[in-house]
Amino acid sequence: MSRPGGVAPRRLVVLRHAKSAWPAGVPDHERPLAPRGRRDAPAAGRAIAAAGCVPDLALCSTAVRARGTWELASAQWDAPAPVRLDPRLYGADVPELLDVVRESPAEVGTLLLVGHNPGLEELVLDLAGDGERAALDAVRLKFPTSALAVLTWHGADWRSLVPGTARLTSATVPRGDRTP
Repeated sequence: MSRPGGVAPRRLVVLRHAKSAWPAGVPDHERPLAPRGRRDAPAAGRAIAAAGCVPDLALCSTAVRARGTWELASAQWDAPAPVRLDPRLYGADVPELLDVVRESPAEVGTLLLVGHNPGLEELVLDLAGDGERAALDAVRLKFPTSALAVLTWHGADWRSLVPGTARLTSATVPRGDRTP
């Protein structure tokens, strides 16, 4: 499906960080990925590639678990996208997340956002004016660690992204191999 003039729709790929550990005495921002998170993050990267959604640019929270998710996921692609680490994404609500997304260059067609809940889940639901019923139901039920949602819309640039204007095309929770 194309925008007028044959231009493909824009895609926002939303990835919640993979499962984190809770080491004693470690501040929340510094919590690393748990073993499950280290298995699931590469699976998320493979799922992004399989869906044809390798981003032109990634925006990632500065939290250790988000950066670790980005590094392991993007290592699954032939050519990882440039990444911008942004401290505003840590603990961000929907308006703050939208502010960061809207700063993305107009030439970016597919944007990956790596961050945290509850902000990411709320962002996906706020942006989705419609979508695949199963995907909407899945996000409404839960947006767990490593959850991945893809939203599309036909905006001229990232500044045009506003609540209710996107279509949620998929929502999945990629998981890595659990066998020893």
